Amino acid sequence: MRLVIAKCSVDYVGRLSAHLPLATRLLMVKADGSVSIHADDRAYKPLNWMSPPCRLEEAPGVWRVVNKAGEELRINLEEILQDTSYELGVDPGLRKDGVEAHLQELLAANPETLGEGFTLVRREYMTAIGPVDLLCRDANSGAVAVEVKRRGEIDGVEQLTRYLELMNRDPLLAPVTGVFAAQEIKPQARVLATDRGIRCVVVDYDRLRGIVRDELTLF
Repeated sequence: MRLVIAKCSVDYVGRLSAHLPLATRLLMVKADGSVSIHADDRAYKPLNWMSPPCRLEEAPGVWRVVNKAGEELRINLEEILQDTSYELGVDPGLRKDGVEAHLQELLAANPETLGEGFTLVRREYMTAIGPVDLLCRDANSGAVAVEVKRRGEIDGVEQLTRYLELMNRDPLLAPVTGVFAAQEIKPQARVLATDRGIRCVVVDYDRLRGIVRDELTLF
């Protein structure tokens, strides 16, 4: 991974155009070829980025990042304050806690919980950026990528979005839709998922385990 702190302005030219005026920012170049531009006040979300496959062309005072569609991210460098590279190696991926792992196992055994007519293709379907929890087929035989969480938050939606972007490049799978399944889903995560065409499913863990609650309820 290459990390560059620089005073720069940025222009994006593609289906839309966008401009970032001159400021000090972090430029991140990952081993997968992606380039992202970060400020100090946006948590993990970049100001702008280019997803792979893309190429980085460096010249004095300017970077050009171009994807296969010809869209361009042009970074005009006024001053480079720091330029460092690190070899991170292969990431083992996020390890699920016991409940999350068991929830994935139960959903694999009961895929119809995720949607009528759903069938399981396989668990831990491997992609170039990590395993998708479940790969299913819906009632129309369409491919569905399922991300399983105990608590559904924005980072889980982002994770599934990356999987879908990659899987939809595979002509043997595409089109691939997404399902975000969790015991509880935060409102912000639901809004983001809906905006990206990802369906949310709230899962009753106890019911999947065959536990019937015997408490008296008013409704």
